[in-house]
Amino acid sequence: MSNFQLRTSKIQNQKDSIFTTMSQLAHKYNATDLSQGFPNFETDDYLKELVTKAMKAGNNQYAPMAGVLKLRERIAEKVESLYGRKYNPETEITVTNGATQAIYSAITAFVQKDDEVIVFKPAYDSYEPTIKLNGGIPVLIQLKGAQFEIDWNELAKKITSRTRMIIINTPHNPSGTVLSKEAMLQLENLLINTDIILLSDEVYEHLVFDNNKHHSAAAFSGLAERAIICASFGKTFHNTGWKTGYCVAPSALMREIRKVHQFAVFCVNHPMQIAYAEYLKDPENYLQLGNFYQEKRDKFLHLMKSSKFSANPSAGTYFQVMDYSEIANEGDVEFSERLIKEYKLAAIPISVFNIDNKDNRQLRFCFAKTDETLEKAAEILINIK
Repeated sequence: MSNFQLRTSKIQNQKDSIFTTMSQLAHKYNATDLSQGFPNFETDDYLKELVTKAMKAGNNQYAPMAGVLKLRERIAEKVESLYGRKYNPETEITVTNGATQAIYSAITAFVQKDDEVIVFKPAYDSYEPTIKLNGGIPVLIQLKGAQFEIDWNELAKKITSRTRMIIINTPHNPSGTVLSKEAMLQLENLLINTDIILLSDEVYEHLVFDNNKHHSAAAFSGLAERAIICASFGKTFHNTGWKTGYCVAPSALMREIRKVHQFAVFCVNHPMQIAYAEYLKDPENYLQLGNFYQEKRDKFLHLMKSSKFSANPSAGTYFQVMDYSEIANEGDVEFSERLIKEYKLAAIPISVFNIDNKDNRQLRFCFAKTDETLEKAAEILINIK
């Protein structure tokens, strides 16, 4: 009989993520899956060919710790052309194992015991556990109204001498909203004369609709000087399983992030970096994505017109939030589970991302799917009364 007893872990009360839970249920009940945020169509064949070419050329050992220099140079060119900010590929850009690892490394590098980190809710579910793992204290602010807007007075009151970092996400998962230029300027003004770090999660930067624009923290001097900006090739190029992203930041910040990065993963898959470096030569490979996903969003909303679900069209990302309050009074977790078990369709309940699981009877649907999948899903949803 073993004498070993496991003492408490750092995040012993952390449950499985809602994405894991809903995906397992979707698999168990063979449900059409609009829950997890990944496309069910293939990445560009040309990009896959570039990866194969890179492997055949022998790029199969460790990549440089900070990433393949040619890829970092391409990233620098892209950021400058889109947002007017120059980043040094040598010292201010690091290729990471997806954006989540970039976020983890950034928080770990700077958040110490009892540091406060402001998080806007609903929020991507990796932020808070990472803050807590590093001894920090998440300070939560609920986004307000149907447009999930920041309450600037509340934010100003929540900033204290212990505020180490603020995390923003635009375009925003799960709401599909996009921070305006005015909002970014207001944030810039609020942070003047502070040493607060801004962690800007911009993984859906190219997925903005209706002729709107993504306003990166890189485009605002007062934000860029303190900003760590995280991005994702997986989200951008329909290959989330490749787990490749990057972060950009001023050299003083990046120096510390790399200290964590080198011991967390050291480096990222080599042949894919070579492929991305070549693929980024043509800006159309990412500039056309807004139109591509807007067509997906519009198709899904059109198919849902005769349903009892209601929605404000998503302004960005590949997620659409829908209100089901005309259909049922039950909580969104219960409703989403029933949706899988009885109707064979998976979505994500929004309440799990809110403060105190505030339930507004909303579900998040991923429309990064084939037309066939969207049609199948809508056929199910319009028959729910």
